[in-house]
Amino acid sequence: MAVVSWKEMLLLTGLVVGCYWNSVSCGFVFDDVSAILDNKDLRPSTPLGDLFLNDFWGTPMSEERSHKSYRPLTVLTFRLNYVFSELSSASYHLLNVLLHAAVCVLFLRVCRLFLDRTTGLVAALLFAVHPIHTEAVTGVVGRAELLSSIFLLAAFLAYTKSTSADHSIVWAPIALTVVLVAAATLCKEQGVTVIGICCVHEVFVAQGFTLPALLTTLRRALRGKDGVPYAVLQTLLKLIVLVISTLLLVIVRVQVIQSQLPVFTRFDNPAAVSPAPTRQLTFNYLLPVNAWLLLNPSELCCDWTMGTIPLVESALDPRNLATLAFYGALGLLAAHGLRHRHASARTVLMALSLIVLPFVPASNLFFPVGFVVAERVLYVPSMGFCVLVAHGFRMVSQRGRLKKMSWLVIGVLLATHAVKTFRRNWDWESEYTLFTSALKVNKNNAKLWNNVGHALENQNDYLKALQYFLQATRVQPDDIGAHMNVGRTYKNLNKSREAEDAYLVAKSLMPQIIPGKKYATRVAPNHLNVYINLANLIRANESRLEEADQLYRQAISMRPDFKQAYISRQEADGPGDLEATGLSSFCSHPGATGTWPLPFEGLVPLGAVGTGELLLKMNKLSEARDAYLRALELDGSNADLWYNLAIVFIEMKDPPGALRHFNRALELNPRHKLALFNSALLMQESGEQKFWPEANRRFLSYVEEEPEDANGYFNLGMLAMDAGESAAAERWMRRAVGLQAGFRSALFNLALLYSQQTGREEEALPALDELLRHHPRHVKGLILKGDILMNHRKDTRGAKACFLSILQADPGNVQGKHNLCVVYFEERDLPRAAACLEETLAMAPGEEYVRRHLSIVRGKMAAMSAAGRPLAPEVGVAEGEAEEEEEEEEEEGRDAEENARKSSAESLGGEGQSEAPDGRHADEPPPPAGKSTEEIKDIENKRAAALRRLEEIERILSGD
Repeated sequence: MAVVSWKEMLLLTGLVVGCYWNSVSCGFVFDDVSAILDNKDLRPSTPLGDLFLNDFWGTPMSEERSHKSYRPLTVLTFRLNYVFSELSSASYHLLNVLLHAAVCVLFLRVCRLFLDRTTGLVAALLFAVHPIHTEAVTGVVGRAELLSSIFLLAAFLAYTKSTSADHSIVWAPIALTVVLVAAATLCKEQGVTVIGICCVHEVFVAQGFTLPALLTTLRRALRGKDGVPYAVLQTLLKLIVLVISTLLLVIVRVQVIQSQLPVFTRFDNPAAVSPAPTRQLTFNYLLPVNAWLLLNPSELCCDWTMGTIPLVESALDPRNLATLAFYGALGLLAAHGLRHRHASARTVLMALSLIVLPFVPASNLFFPVGFVVAERVLYVPSMGFCVLVAHGFRMVSQRGRLKKMSWLVIGVLLATHAVKTFRRNWDWESEYTLFTSALKVNKNNAKLWNNVGHALENQNDYLKALQYFLQATRVQPDDIGAHMNVGRTYKNLNKSREAEDAYLVAKSLMPQIIPGKKYATRVAPNHLNVYINLANLIRANESRLEEADQLYRQAISMRPDFKQAYISRQEADGPGDLEATGLSSFCSHPGATGTWPLPFEGLVPLGAVGTGELLLKMNKLSEARDAYLRALELDGSNADLWYNLAIVFIEMKDPPGALRHFNRALELNPRHKLALFNSALLMQESGEQKFWPEANRRFLSYVEEEPEDANGYFNLGMLAMDAGESAAAERWMRRAVGLQAGFRSALFNLALLYSQQTGREEEALPALDELLRHHPRHVKGLILKGDILMNHRKDTRGAKACFLSILQADPGNVQGKHNLCVVYFEERDLPRAAACLEETLAMAPGEEYVRRHLSIVRGKMAAMSAAGRPLAPEVGVAEGEAEEEEEEEEEEGRDAEENARKSSAESLGGEGQSEAPDGRHADEPPPPAGKSTEEIKDIENKRAAALRRLEEIERILSGD
């Protein structure tokens, strides 16, 4: 057996790289989205053992929606890609190209068993460039074919060494073959078919039987006329071992899928649900269709489902002639291979075994599969096709007159195939290019129109997407998913009436419930999402909440295990085709911390909102909790469900329960961003310093996941401020402001941080100027700036401008008005200060400190008048009072901002308004808040301290 030289390896590798180098720039498209982007099994946080419990798409094998495609070794290679490059598509495509090169080298080694050196190289070169392979090589999910082929070829090569020179059995290669077959099967199911190829090789190549000779030997052995030859006994023993191994693999495989076939719809494979003889005629016609793709790969398409190939409904259909021609050609080749002993017959027979046996599982002849035609399943059968072409080339080239012509033809064939492959790779650059190229080949597949619409939808081109979705409904009027897509797009275009009409059409296409009959046997579970979509649409109308709830209940009544109705997952039309109707939350993105209700990010909608959030909106907290608990019974490993349950507990004012469920979500998914953020927020606001280190760690993990989200850095800064770590707080606040210009809470707290550090008060002014540039009506920012200007820069004019700005925006602001009175006092204008304080007291008659200040000013004015002095205070007295006043204001400002971070409307002494954590203007109504006993006691202590300072001011003034 000739080995493969390094020059041939370089030639094949170079040719593969030349044909496929542009595939490295392609993204994740079509099934790659489900297998890579949406597959949690790739993440390091998922236990490795889950790879052997879930299918190729990351769905547990026990679930009905599982495709039952069990390929853990392939998923393991995806996970290795993720470790090195996460979701960078280039590394995934590069590895596929290298694996294809490895397959080509192994295939050349196999060809050397049946073909001469030159012919074998021709077969390998043709295999390397054949355009039919672009789906298997350029599509990342095609790696299953590549890996399975490597182990398949390696298993076959190992088996060829199972007979020694003296014709005795060598068991080590057989054991290695069994192991490699198992590995091939764990990469893709068709790997087990190599056992059949080994059996054909053993009987007709290694033992040299022809079919007539084999039948004669078996008849004589059964009649007992002759003893069974020793060579035949050895062959039987080897075949028994192979067959038993195959049966064991098949039994294990059946156990893995729990003896259940995947559920496919008539849209996936129309012939599978058609009556006889349509089903048989169509499935047999698909064989020549696949053969034609190998012969003439000029029109390739990524999706051959739905109406791509019309059903063959009659024996008089002319397409049946193609079926007869195919079987005729196959029969002639098989007869040639089985009836003769020469090398040509053995080559043809092995080529046929490579074509037929690996294709049988995908042929639909014995059991239905989820597609009509799939180009990537022709990867291994194309090996046999290339052997036949190369063998034919050798036979023609041996005739002198045709030798040059044969070389010219094979050269043109290789060149044109290489160019076609290179150009075909560009079609896989993006989903839009892929599906538009498919529409050039086939316009009768509604799924293609839908997928082009999805690609445009992802680009926010809803109007153009709508045209494709509408065309899908025209091509396939009974396609429920197409009408759902139309409805969703109308909703995105804010056309609720049209959206509802489209969803109602989709709902009308759903089969009617038959009592006693399982709904799962009649329709794809994903189509039940029409009820969820319609409910999500009409629930925007408060008067139709009960109607929406009935739709959720209807979906659940059809399928009690339909957890999408509980957890809000929307899936439209197959793997990777998710319906996303927007995020619903209890408030805007968290911008500051707060007491109950905390400004947490809302429910994880998993595509849209559903039963749990609807019940929350209807204020049915217990029912919402029960809905999520029921969903957790169906899917207890869903981190999003635990997170949503924690949000329900927040609404139920049960912070310990909420934290417990947040922690459970993080146990299942340590990188769950919302759980990290909100659990840290909850710990921070608990008031217990023992939680602060863990809260800090979780905020740090959050910013690792979301490095561009300023809110994470802001809350790290707030934690540092609470812990008295000024340098760290300043660093985090500056990071937040750098990421989000005009971040009001971060700018104010940064200024407040400076104002509290002796000698750095004036450093707060640039931050305040930036804050007021973006938010001119920010009351606390104006107050703090006025205080700094008056106390540290002695700029009463600038301070007055700040307080006047407050009163222009909010004439009833007591704190701004009072501070303006203090400015008049600083300016020694006692009559104006007194008049100002009288107006302030009229605005807030219950504020004792205003009354005291007015009394002090009046007393001062009386004393100065009696002494015959002008109504202007001495400089020292004015400065002393102003200093005391501003000291009080600064303390009150800090207290007010602390309360603002706690989402409270209450500020020290009732002065002014606090900043809402969700970014509302100060004049907007703040959310309601509750206070713990400790917080109330702390506020009362601060009030008492403020009163003591006022009394001190009185003593100073009276003493003067």
